[in-house]
Amino acid sequence: MPVRHIDLVSHWQIAAPADRVWDALTEPQTWPQWWPQVSSVRTIANGGGGGLGRIQRIEWRGMLAQSMVIEQEVIESIRPERWRARSQGTWHAESIWLLRSEGGFTNVTYVWRVGLGRPWMQWLEPLLAPLFRWKYATVMRAGGAGLADYLGV
Repeated sequence: MPVRHIDLVSHWQIAAPADRVWDALTEPQTWPQWWPQVSSVRTIANGGGGGLGRIQRIEWRGMLAQSMVIEQEVIESIRPERWRARSQGTWHAESIWLLRSEGGFTNVTYVWRVGLGRPWMQWLEPLLAPLFRWKYATVMRAGGAGLADYLGV
């Protein structure tokens, strides 16, 4: 059976240069300082240039389930435009951060493609997808506001 997925998408507009936004987003160890739902980040492997291959264990609270732990590996990094990662743990997913400067702002688009690998997930997907989207939107709103505060904008 092919694995189905849910695409969760969010957009932020941050009144800061793309380089500053990039630095905060691509250094998850700072996330607990500004993202209320991130409880801890621990580096498992450092990776190489641009962070490629870096693996970090990120613990979330209040994200889709009561709590969630993922290990995120950076698989693409093009400063300050695109940062992609693959995750495993509570959820198997791929994510991409896209940044674009425009008129003194940085427009950020984040896409999190969550795999529904277990049969029960696929069966319950019509019921779970709206809940996932609602919880995801709540977490992402808090992250966008926290990032703006962290950057002082």
